[in-house]
Amino acid sequence: MTAAPPVIRIRALSKSYQRGEQFIPVLEGVDLDVNEAEFIALMGPSGSGKSTLLNLIAGIDQPTGGTIEIGGVNIAQLREGELADWRAAHVGFIFQFYNLMPVLTAFENVELPLLLTSLGRAERRRHVEAALAMVRLTDRMDHYPNELSGGQQQRVAIARALVTDPTLIVADEPTGDLDRVTAAEVLDLLDELHRELGKTIVMVTHDPKAAARAGRLIHLEKGVLVPDAEVAADPH
Repeated sequence: MTAAPPVIRIRALSKSYQRGEQFIPVLEGVDLDVNEAEFIALMGPSGSGKSTLLNLIAGIDQPTGGTIEIGGVNIAQLREGELADWRAAHVGFIFQFYNLMPVLTAFENVELPLLLTSLGRAERRRHVEAALAMVRLTDRMDHYPNELSGGQQQRVAIARALVTDPTLIVADEPTGDLDRVTAAEVLDLLDELHRELGKTIVMVTHDPKAAARAGRLIHLEKGVLVPDAEVAADPH
């Protein structure tokens, strides 16, 4: 049986930023494959390029050179409007500081990505309620962010990331603003999404305990990948 192609295939990826007349390299010659339903963690010191790599994979930024194929689509070649459409259909985002709209309820925050789709109101409600049930927040759907704990807000953000049934979930320091117990609950939820729903997750983290939940650890140093290290599954 032929092995399935990787869901993420990155080759010779580079990214530089211009400061005045100077070009500052952030990523150089990155090659990376991520298989479908894989959970990987990106780690490295500040300035190593891990958040830049995450943003390139998510289609938030565009590379200086190289290719990023996700689900067979080279997103490095998409124009800005095409990239925005691709992101809306294929990527769910989880951020360190939740990025919830304070004037919207939990339900309305989760519904936001669906407003870019052709779904009708009743269908959107079904999707939102299913996503909130998945993160065990059905009883908080009418609450505003300031009425929720940090952990509950992050679970709303996870529901928002899931609601479009994306190809890929990208998480940037998803436990960085949470206490140890709440962080463990959020990591349990990500692990559940990976193991039970088969979601492909790419997570940037500074926390070794968070990284230990991933199936593979990717280290970046000064914009270059160092050899992969398999991470032992967390027994909890």
